[in-house]
Amino acid sequence: MQTASYLHSNFYFSNRRSFVKPNRCVKVSLLHSSPIVFTGRIPTCNFRLPAQKTRLFVIPSTDDGHPIVSAVDENTNTNHAPSSEAEFLSNWSPPQYLWRGLSVLVMAGQVIIRIIKGKVHWRNTLQQLERVGPKSVGVCLLTSAFVGMAFTIQFVREFTRLGLNRSVGGVLALAFARELSPVVTSIVVAGRIGSAFAAELGTMQVSEQTDTLRVLGANPVDYLVTPRVISSCIALPFLTLMCFAVGMASSALLADSVYGISINIILDSAQRALRSWDIISAMIKSQVFGAIISIVSCAWGVTTIGGAKGVGESTTSAVVISLVGIFVADFALSYCFFQGAGDSLKNCF
Repeated sequence: MQTASYLHSNFYFSNRRSFVKPNRCVKVSLLHSSPIVFTGRIPTCNFRLPAQKTRLFVIPSTDDGHPIVSAVDENTNTNHAPSSEAEFLSNWSPPQYLWRGLSVLVMAGQVIIRIIKGKVHWRNTLQQLERVGPKSVGVCLLTSAFVGMAFTIQFVREFTRLGLNRSVGGVLALAFARELSPVVTSIVVAGRIGSAFAAELGTMQVSEQTDTLRVLGANPVDYLVTPRVISSCIALPFLTLMCFAVGMASSALLADSVYGISINIILDSAQRALRSWDIISAMIKSQVFGAIISIVSCAWGVTTIGGAKGVGESTTSAVVISLVGIFVADFALSYCFFQGAGDSLKNCF
């Protein structure tokens, strides 16, 4: 707070009550004592002082508890007066996307360190594994079956017209093993499990349950984050293999019933085209996708602010960022795993 002050005082008495009578006599009354009167004429002088801006600071007093007001000249540079740079730094806060991205990296490092040190809450890990794995099988298999049938309709009719019936099974097997099965499974898990992770941890954050865990001596990363990451990385590869099998089965049934391509021909072509590395690469992709889904969802959950509205925004944002991370990681892994000219379909003709 700034104020302009003109100082024209002739007398200053601390802890005293004084006043000037009309006859220029000064009467001073001391506390708990008799008044003292000074007689005589008091010369008066008029000075024109320039207006000087001062800055007032209220400092709590340790003696009696009452605040002390101190005035600091604006022109003088003291260590107590806050500078403009300090005010800017104190009022600046990083954007939300920046510190949330940093929180993902920090949380990933903490999870890796906790796993290496063996600080894992195994009971909670088994509970989350049941939630991510068996309870997600139905929706994953249903989605994979219809994606496989839709994919079969799109290209089997073209291959049949070109006379490439014996290569249909190999193309289906490579497409499902390398791309469709891990990506589709991860998308389903991101929508079902990732949103649940973000909503749960966000609710715990805004209701201060995570602070309660710290007060009780439990690390929230050990109890909440690490079990979810481990369960996602373990469950996703098995879900991917099951989705691959169901997708191939649905595609073979549709090709046999609609386009007249025998199931034996499709399975033989798939067996000729597939290699062990195709299955291993699908499992590696699904593990990476599971880590992305769980870490991003947990990081967005524990950084939730703003009550119920913030929980909803964090849940939506966590799913979106997880899907973007899945597609980016899928491109990077595919570029690393499958470089150069491929020869997997040579055995199918």
